[in-house]
Amino acid sequence: MTATATRPARRTVSPDPWWLLVDPFLILSALATAAMGSVLVYSATRGVIGDFTEPSTEFLERQVLFIVVGVVVGVSAAFVPPRLMRRLYPLAFAAMVAALWLVLQVGVEVNGTKGWFSFGTFRMQPSEPGKLVVIIGLALLLSPRQKEVGLKRVLFALALAAAPIALIRLQPDLGTTLVYLVIALIMVIASGIKARWIVLLAIIAVAGTVGVYRSDELAEYQEARLRVYLFESDVSDESAGYAFNVEQAQIAIGNGGLRGQGLFNGTQTRSDLVPQQQTDFIFTVAGEELGLRGASLLLGLLAILLFRVWRTAHLALTPFERLMSTGIFAMLLFQTFQSVGMTMGMMPVTGIPLPLVSYGGSSMLTTMASLGLIAGVYRRRLDIEGMLNQQ
Repeated sequence: MTATATRPARRTVSPDPWWLLVDPFLILSALATAAMGSVLVYSATRGVIGDFTEPSTEFLERQVLFIVVGVVVGVSAAFVPPRLMRRLYPLAFAAMVAALWLVLQVGVEVNGTKGWFSFGTFRMQPSEPGKLVVIIGLALLLSPRQKEVGLKRVLFALALAAAPIALIRLQPDLGTTLVYLVIALIMVIASGIKARWIVLLAIIAVAGTVGVYRSDELAEYQEARLRVYLFESDVSDESAGYAFNVEQAQIAIGNGGLRGQGLFNGTQTRSDLVPQQQTDFIFTVAGEELGLRGASLLLGLLAILLFRVWRTAHLALTPFERLMSTGIFAMLLFQTFQSVGMTMGMMPVTGIPLPLVSYGGSSMLTTMASLGLIAGVYRRRLDIEGMLNQQ
């Protein structure tokens, strides 16, 4: 009996079930946070005590629209492959720089910052989507396939981040500048550079911060905000207005106690005493009307969201996606810490929105797009062969 060569059986690989490709905790925490934020925005903008007209729903309707469009943007971002990001990046970077330059020429000024395009009743802030452009660019530069990240790549990465930062400083927008700096610093550190370079970058960052504060580069309102934060007990007449704003925010949070004054019943909120409450100081509404329990619930939802982003970064199959997820995590974490901290006097007032909670289309769409990219990393974590081909 002669042996005959047998052809190995062809194995059919079934696609992964959908529940392995979707992170339900990421999605549910994001939607719950956005829904809670919409209610807080409505409370902050519905009207003041003594106004007997019908409560205004204009801001609420727009915020819901931003969320719906943001979900569409996020779902679309989840299916963008890394190969396409790499191919389109030069165009995206050029568009970001052009938009940041153009807004200085024809943009509108809001609270001392010329950083918005106006389209009728809607405004668009190009520095918000610019954060994602910088994150993707840094991830591309700092994730080589084989050799370690060298000084040349680090310098290129810092130059890439410096271009939009320089334009944003001209607006001037100190808060957004800080977000860009934190993103760049965390991503460079996470790329695995040598410890001595990290120390050098830290020294440069501290020296640069002190130098900017002692120079004449800060706008008057920015200096006033920093004086209120650093020298709270001895503020000048010029800084008194910002001290009053911070004081009202702290009073609002203190009024809430454990249980809160009740939704839509906050005295500081209904008296319109807290400035920019639907945007920069949105956390004060949660503290006053929902109390410690409601504010803790909001922070808990954000903590779950941040943990899932951090977890996805660890599950990423390639250095590029790991660094991109790390940059998104750094962006969301710093914005959350800064936005909440400034309402309680722990951080200086810089006008940074609370992700998914503060009113604003640019911030909402950028955050949803970033979470969509995270969802894409999570979805591709099981497709080893496919990811290698895409890189």
